[in-house]
Amino acid sequence: MRIEAGVILRTLAVFLAAGFLAAAAASAQTPAPPPPAAQAVVRTLSFHNTHNGERLSVAYRRGDEYLPEAFDKIKHILRDPLNGEEHVIDPGLLDFLYDLLQKAGYRGEVHIVCGYRCAETNARLRERSGDVALGSQHLQGRALDFRLPGFDTRKLYDLARAMKRGGTGYYRKSDFIQIDTGPVRSW
Repeated sequence: MRIEAGVILRTLAVFLAAGFLAAAAASAQTPAPPPPAAQAVVRTLSFHNTHNGERLSVAYRRGDEYLPEAFDKIKHILRDPLNGEEHVIDPGLLDFLYDLLQKAGYRGEVHIVCGYRCAETNARLRERSGDVALGSQHLQGRALDFRLPGFDTRKLYDLARAMKRGGTGYYRKSDFIQIDTGPVRSW
C-alpha cells in the first residue's frame, strides 16, 4: 500500500505541476489590456488667399475622421479666383499638403495662388500661358498652387517631389509650386 500511496502522491504532484504550468502559459499568452485610447491627432491647415486677402485656419481631420464642416470652409477659400465657383476638394490633397508642411517643418500660412478652377477659368489661363494643362487637376479640386512665405520654393518642390504622392510642379518665375493627387510626375 505504501508504494501505491507514493505513486499516487507523485502522480498528483505531476498533475498539479502540469496544471500550474498550463495556467502560467495561458496567462502569458493572454494579451495585456490595451492602453487607454490615445488622443487622435488633429490636422490643422492655415491658408491665406493671395487674390482676395481671406484667411482661414481650420482643423480638417481628427485621427482617421475628416471633418465635413471644415471642408465647406476649405472649398470656399480654394474657390475659383475669377468667378467664385466652389468645388469639393480632394481630402488626399489636404493630406499631401499637411504631410509636406510637416516634412518642411513649416507652421505658418499657406499662400494660395490657385486651388479649384472651373473649365472657363482654365481655358482663359491656357490662352495666356502654355503652362496650363487642358485636363488640369485643378478642374477636379485635386490640385493646389501655393508658396510658403520665408521658405525656399525650390527646396519645397524637392521635398514634395521626393514624397511621390502625385504631381509636383515648380514655377520659378512666379515663385510657387503645384501639388496634386493625380499620377506621380514632375515638371
